[in-house]
Amino acid sequence: MVSTRFLIVLSVALAVGLTFGCAGGGSQEGGGSGAAVSHADHEVAPGELDDYYGFFSGGHSGEVRVLGIPSMRVLKRIPVWNIDPGSGWGITNESRALLGGMQTGDTHHVHGSYEDGTYDGKWLFVNDKLNNRMARIRVDLMEVDAVVNVPHAQGAHGLFPQRYPSTEWVVLNSEFRTPLSNDGRGDMLDASTYGGVHTIINAADMEIVAQVTTPVNLDLAATDYQGKYSFATSYNSEGGATISEMLASDRDYLVVFNWEAIKEALANNNYRIVDDIKILDGTEGTGLTAYIPIPKNPHGVNISPDGNYAVACGKVSPTVSIIDINKLDDLFAGNIEPRDAVVGEPEVGLGPLHTTFDGRGNAYTSLFIDSQEVKWNIQKAIDLYSNPVEGETAVVDRLDIHYQVGHTMASMAETKEADGKYLISLNKISKDRFLNVGPLKPENDQLIDISNDEMILLKDEPAYIEPHDCIIVRRDLIEPHVVHRAVLEEHPLAVTQSSVERVGNKVTARITASAPVYGLQEVVVNQGDEVTFIVTNTDEIPDLAHGFAISNYNVSFVVGPFQTKSVTITADKPGMYWIYCTNFCHALHLEMRMRFVVNPRST
Repeated sequence: MVSTRFLIVLSVALAVGLTFGCAGGGSQEGGGSGAAVSHADHEVAPGELDDYYGFFSGGHSGEVRVLGIPSMRVLKRIPVWNIDPGSGWGITNESRALLGGMQTGDTHHVHGSYEDGTYDGKWLFVNDKLNNRMARIRVDLMEVDAVVNVPHAQGAHGLFPQRYPSTEWVVLNSEFRTPLSNDGRGDMLDASTYGGVHTIINAADMEIVAQVTTPVNLDLAATDYQGKYSFATSYNSEGGATISEMLASDRDYLVVFNWEAIKEALANNNYRIVDDIKILDGTEGTGLTAYIPIPKNPHGVNISPDGNYAVACGKVSPTVSIIDINKLDDLFAGNIEPRDAVVGEPEVGLGPLHTTFDGRGNAYTSLFIDSQEVKWNIQKAIDLYSNPVEGETAVVDRLDIHYQVGHTMASMAETKEADGKYLISLNKISKDRFLNVGPLKPENDQLIDISNDEMILLKDEPAYIEPHDCIIVRRDLIEPHVVHRAVLEEHPLAVTQSSVERVGNKVTARITASAPVYGLQEVVVNQGDEVTFIVTNTDEIPDLAHGFAISNYNVSFVVGPFQTKSVTITADKPGMYWIYCTNFCHALHLEMRMRFVVNPRST
């Protein structure tokens, strides 16, 4: 039965949400003064470079977007789970092997690898909630280099790398409870047999270390700054399969995973093997987990830059919960009760989803229903929790945004070096903010100045569905690692001399590309041959890319300087087909062609 208290909160929240959804939230566009401000010192003039890299998940597009901050200019779209004819991702042999036949994905969270609590510029990790995978992106190339498939998980959602001492592990939560052995046997409609998994992945070899099972679903993820704990919010503690079944309790949980106990269990072989995966029992009382009751339907969990607090948002409660990480040792030792670890629960507004930080003791929480960013002081919230003072609040400032904010992120806020300069509000609805482009409207990423007492809205930026989350990383932590040109010898098939080789009905064409010619002028094969083209760009100029497109054969990809890519096709259409360069590379670019001749089968 759904509690009266919960229904009251939910009904009020929905009513307010509908009101703001139609009216567009508050009318203010600036900070407390209500005036929209755009400062010249936040502008990036032509020829100047941004101070930060923004790495945004691409949502349904399956990509990761690289933006310059504060310009909000899109610098690159890194294809991950999607087909990208521009780069050839999902078309080349190399990328198809990583994608494993899948052509769709749902990216939600992108996070960087760490060294001593800050970004090391080595890797990015991003999930696929749709097909339950995680990809690793090499920062030096800004391209995917590895993918791991995660069994026993559906709705692979919350993802976070280990922050200290460096990223050895990455954790990935399954939001949807499912049967562990999901092979169709047994009663598939019996939700009591379902559970969630907290998957631990080795970052270096991209293999699964273990999975910790829980009776509850696991939503967003975080890790601490000591290498001791990981966290997962969990709604639906009832274990329901329908929405009415998921709303019976007044509280859900923040689940804490004890890495020392997990490592000990693995060392002592205290696990079972299911589908070649080590499965650890994470139910309450095993010592591997702690279940901290917090208000209903928590969503985001974020760690303060000083490493002291985990902040979980209530979603349908107007509060956020502050958990003292320093109390967790005592909690696992049995010296305190789970709720004793909660040291603050300030009321911030309707629909809190995610929290970020400025490194000055303040937190910023996104309010989906109120369509606001709210700034509040962590220590003040803790003080008022233990000693309430009538009329006092931890809230410092509010800013109306446009509209229905989901994730929010401040510059460097997921590191111990949070600098409190910029905040991104990733809003789900843009409504009247941009020119009408038809039924599918853009979303709205808003850039906010948080360097002063009041938040100041700087700019709107339309975004294609759905840039779910982002991180903002100082330029000096990324740019020195990014190469201008690939290493020629890194690809095992790199071509330095063009040639054609036939073995039976298999033809391999090795081709160099150097403006304005390909190393071969024609490739002649027979109908039905399996033809592999291996193309290496041998030009040394850092921004001189070459394309490789085969007319009428559904093949197009781009090869950067010193890169090698390959594609395999069946020559099933007889005739002469031009292969041409798709990237304008030279004054004679249009002449950069070669012929692909397919002789018909003899009758």
